Amino acid sequence: MLQYLVILLDDTSVAYCHADNPLKEHNLIPLNTLRKAILFGMKENLMIQYVYPEYELPEEYNEVIESIDHVKIGREVAVYNAVPQTITAENAVLRISIADFISKQYDIAALLPQVTRLNISLTDIETFKDEQQENYKKALATLNAVLLNLYQSDKQPQVNILTDRLQLKEMHNCGAGDTNITLAPNGKFYLCPAFYYDEKIGISNRLNHHKPSSERSVGDLEAGLKIPNQQLLKLDHAPLCRICDAYHCNRCIWLNQKLTWDNNTPSHQQCVIAHLERNAARDLQQQLGTDNFEEEAIIKPIDYIDPFDVREQF
Repeated sequence: MLQYLVILLDDTSVAYCHADNPLKEHNLIPLNTLRKAILFGMKENLMIQYVYPEYELPEEYNEVIESIDHVKIGREVAVYNAVPQTITAENAVLRISIADFISKQYDIAALLPQVTRLNISLTDIETFKDEQQENYKKALATLNAVLLNLYQSDKQPQVNILTDRLQLKEMHNCGAGDTNITLAPNGKFYLCPAFYYDEKIGISNRLNHHKPSSERSVGDLEAGLKIPNQQLLKLDHAPLCRICDAYHCNRCIWLNQKLTWDNNTPSHQQCVIAHLERNAARDLQQQLGTDNFEEEAIIKPIDYIDPFDVREQF
């Protein structure tokens, strides 16, 4: 069931997850299209998430934007593509490569006391090698050490790859095409911004299983949403994910399609990274004391790092 409508205000709106935005030419959403998108969100009772470009919008846009409750990604939620020295926003996204996450782990840890929530998005998950596991675990442990000290004081910042799993009792993934949908400046719907970017730069569409095309839209504001085989985006149609307890994993359908050619099947890289984070969250939970958590939220020990390797057990 849809809950969120993501509105890209411009072709150059900031990338806020691991998928880059390769588009460089400004293409501001027409004001009338923006009004129609807001009306669609109101009719469907969706929470609006605006994704801003780096430049300031004309004042007439600001008036329309403020006509409904919303979140501003790229404004209220700050987005960084490199590790800053300081963060002034309460909520921030840090987009970073795996190598930089490992090499700059202490700089990232130093940011944790400054934020209420930090979302860390690895921008090159597809390049992750098994040989990097130990270094990634050590970097997570560095963040854990700071989080432990903060959680034992009055400040308890959230870090998506570590603290989310402490409270989750079921999958809480990205939800593209299931709990959220994206509206692009052209007035068309896409499962997420990355599918729009793929269409714009001409990457072939494997989603709809028809003749080769870069068309990635799943409807528009006039005809409404038309998501083909929408059930295949849902957890109950994902054999591996529905038995997995790395509940914080993004389960990115764009990355799934890119690496496995199946929307609902994550790659080895995504699963391994999610399980390293899951186990690091368990370490933090153990240090904080399991008495502080509900029984259903206790993270159990496991002897695998990729559920595909032990699928026969489930």
